[in-house]
Amino acid sequence: SLHDALPISADKVSEPLREFWTSNGFVLTTNSADLGIMETDWAENRAKIAQDWIRSTIGGALDSIYDTGERDKYKTRLEVTKPGETEIYITQRGAIEKCTTDTTGACLSTIWTPRPNDPELEAAFLARLMERLGMTQEQAKAMVAAPLGPKTPKAKLVEDGPNQAHMELATGFDRSWRDVGLALDRSNFSVEDRNRANGIYYVRYVNPKDLGDTKGFFTNLFSSKDDSSLKAKKYQVVVKSTGENSANVYVQNADGKPENTPAGFQLLTLLTEQLTR
Repeated sequence: SLHDALPISADKVSEPLREFWTSNGFVLTTNSADLGIMETDWAENRAKIAQDWIRSTIGGALDSIYDTGERDKYKTRLEVTKPGETEIYITQRGAIEKCTTDTTGACLSTIWTPRPNDPELEAAFLARLMERLGMTQEQAKAMVAAPLGPKTPKAKLVEDGPNQAHMELATGFDRSWRDVGLALDRSNFSVEDRNRANGIYYVRYVNPKDLGDTKGFFTNLFSSKDDSSLKAKKYQVVVKSTGENSANVYVQNADGKPENTPAGFQLLTLLTEQLTR
């Protein structure tokens, strides 16, 4: 994310943003101007980043990542903080190809499995985007945010009863809203709408087609059977301020009632894990 909001309206960012991803060789699977969300398809993470200051700054990190057998996808989300100002978030999700072996250790086949997200790649693409929007390299470096404060204790899962829980964050509403949004972006939950004034993200689970969730556990957990097919349920992830430097996060169903189910508990667990990495 950025240190400060850009002094530009979201509608002026959308087209340069689309051109940015397509010119870097990505195919967009989601492009919603209304929601301010763009998402790329999975792409082999070969040399999408040129031999420029970003790559040299990161050093050997990218060289160790950029080979065959790994894929990346990126999500960009625009947040309008006030008229004429826009915050930009880029999140990355990665996957690596792993062998399934027989008793002798020989590779029988390969499967795609998730790998942890890479903040350095996120920062690299965000800085490149800032240059595309007309900033100098120095300005882009200054705009890309450094980590804000210690990672822990950032999030804590509090069990209130059987399948009942909430998450406690040691940050105020603005930071908590941002961090929960990033955690959702880095997960398999698609933000279909949001209402910052009420602190609500409207989400649904999206099962990746070609990797992760190979046993269908999360697909079954976060879906309901409708006409003999699985249909993704919708949830509300609610961020409520509890003080200047604290907030709670709750999961509700589509009707805004507490989601005191294994799915609601698991969603909070996944978000907590994402926010304590």
